[in-house]
Amino acid sequence: MYFRAEQGFDLAGGTGVRHFGRAAMPVAAPMSTPTPTHRIRDRAAAIDWVPDLGARVGSRDWWRGAVTCTALLAATWFASPGLDRPIIGAAPAALAGAEWDETRAQGIAPLAWGGGTGRRMAANDLVAPLAQAPERPTLSLSATLGDGDSFDRMLERAGVGRTDAEMAARLLAQAVPLSSLSAGTRIALTLGRRPDRTVARPLDALAMRARFDLNVAMARVDGRLTLDRRPIAVDTTPLRIQGLVGASLYRSARAAGAPARVVESYIKAMATRLSIGRDVHPADSFDMIVEHARAATGETRTGDLLFAGIDQGARRTQLVRWGSGGGAPADQWFDARGQAERRDAPGWPVAGRITSPYGPRMHPLLRFVRMHKGIDIAAPYGTPIRAVVDGVVSFAGRNAGYGNFVKLTHGGGLVSGYGHMSRFAVSPGQRVTQGQVIGYIGSTGLSTGPHLHWEVWRGGIAINPRAAGFASTTRLSDASMRAFKARVATLLAIRPGRSELTSR
Repeated sequence: MYFRAEQGFDLAGGTGVRHFGRAAMPVAAPMSTPTPTHRIRDRAAAIDWVPDLGARVGSRDWWRGAVTCTALLAATWFASPGLDRPIIGAAPAALAGAEWDETRAQGIAPLAWGGGTGRRMAANDLVAPLAQAPERPTLSLSATLGDGDSFDRMLERAGVGRTDAEMAARLLAQAVPLSSLSAGTRIALTLGRRPDRTVARPLDALAMRARFDLNVAMARVDGRLTLDRRPIAVDTTPLRIQGLVGASLYRSARAAGAPARVVESYIKAMATRLSIGRDVHPADSFDMIVEHARAATGETRTGDLLFAGIDQGARRTQLVRWGSGGGAPADQWFDARGQAERRDAPGWPVAGRITSPYGPRMHPLLRFVRMHKGIDIAAPYGTPIRAVVDGVVSFAGRNAGYGNFVKLTHGGGLVSGYGHMSRFAVSPGQRVTQGQVIGYIGSTGLSTGPHLHWEVWRGGIAINPRAAGFASTTRLSDASMRAFKARVATLLAIRPGRSELTSR
């Protein structure tokens, strides 16, 4: 609590208290009779001689402060020596002679003020001029092999002499074929001292990655270049990647670590056996095995797809790439039973124009409507006729209204026929491949002009050749089947892992 007193606010219960604001005499303490000197001193102490000139402008306290400020400024003016007369202080003695030169050489001053900082010292009689600056004793640099470039030309552009460049190329050819060097290969070079500037620097050392599993180094020993092969240990265990198809087979395989090129090969391989968009579901599991090499230096490299599989619960599809050693093309996929099926879109046996499509028509010679079970393709007389897919010649001869007729048997119950030929190019029992010439355009049999009658049967029933899907089946021989089965068992024994590479 506070009690109001004449002097200000006091704390309740205090005997000798302090007031808010200026100090006042204690209320309870008795005072002696004040003297005139005390009164003047107390009155002067109560006056604020330096009030705030920004507040209460025009009041008595403000004018008192203004007078005080003016008096202080006037006293300062009278005490100063004047604005035109500087105050004299202690100054060091001026430098001259050697002291001045040394001080100026070590000092930092602008050139406009006479400073010599940054300027080169002039040569004196002890300086011997050089005709040219000396070269470095050795020069280390890096060169990169460009696309379509040769190894020796690359070295010459880097500053190596022609003789050393050709010698280095011959030495490197003993380790790897020069044509196998890929563009972007980096070569570390060390060039030595040369006797004068008119000749190229000698090649003292060279180091490069000649192959994924081989480093090579060259060094000059007793004036001649020598080659040092440094093999790199490489683990070639294939990489197995598995995962769920999910919303997108491609994105799921990429997220599992498969390179884009491998995923594309996987989809193409599986598309030969099932429809990716219709038959594959999110709950299915994909399985792929790719060539994978890991060097002891830490680099990794992926190759081709070796195995493509998909597990759909009740149905499991497993395809294995089998190369030419198995008696099949390198890009052919066999299932686990050793069978390969190739589906081909219906091609054209001859280049020409369709004069009569598949379906009912008025026969041009018999003059009544009947089913036209094939397609008539008009072409010049003698134009080659080719097999649309691999097959075996089951008939080649005269066949009533078909004239000279050839019948090919394909896999999957599919048979194709070619009529009105002028002459044959195959014989019965002969095996033909896709695109092989089997005969020539003619007008034999019931024909009004040179053309080909192309007919296709599936299961003994004629179908539209343009809508036919041809397929051929290849099965491995018994000798190759044993090696194929061993290959499948080896691949399926690989444990799944994650690739550490992106697409190469």
